[in-house]
Amino acid sequence: MKKVFFSLSVCALIFSGCTQMYNSNEVALNDVNRMYTYITGVVQSVRNVTIKDDGSGMMAGALTGAVLGSLFGKGKGNTVTTLLGGLGGAYAGAQIDKANGEELHIKLDDGRNIVAIVKGVNIQPGERVRVVVDGNRIIRVEKLY
Repeated sequence: MKKVFFSLSVCALIFSGCTQMYNSNEVALNDVNRMYTYITGVVQSVRNVTIKDDGSGMMAGALTGAVLGSLFGKGKGNTVTTLLGGLGGAYAGAQIDKANGEELHIKLDDGRNIVAIVKGVNIQPGERVRVVVDGNRIIRVEKLY
């Protein structure tokens, strides 16, 4: 029983940091006490895109699957369930960590056109937005009300 509880605790810790919403009220610690600028514009078009896993979901899934797989079987059976758990977990982790995103084509007020790829926003063509930037890096895109 202790082995099962430990394994589930490890799984919870691994997957607790997998999801990140870019348009939430949360900010990363390294974003605190920094100065950013913003530019405004109008969204011209929106295209749905899939943001691929950077490998972290696959690794977390493989580790979790292997730990859970090791709880089953004895001898060679345990080796097989550990291996299958790791492979299944890697596949599941990669699929879970994919995200639906939007590619926003924005006409800025200064006349420039930019493209921003974001996730966690629901912005439609014609809406005014604020693009928060740090140099050439987009921090977030927000609707202007």
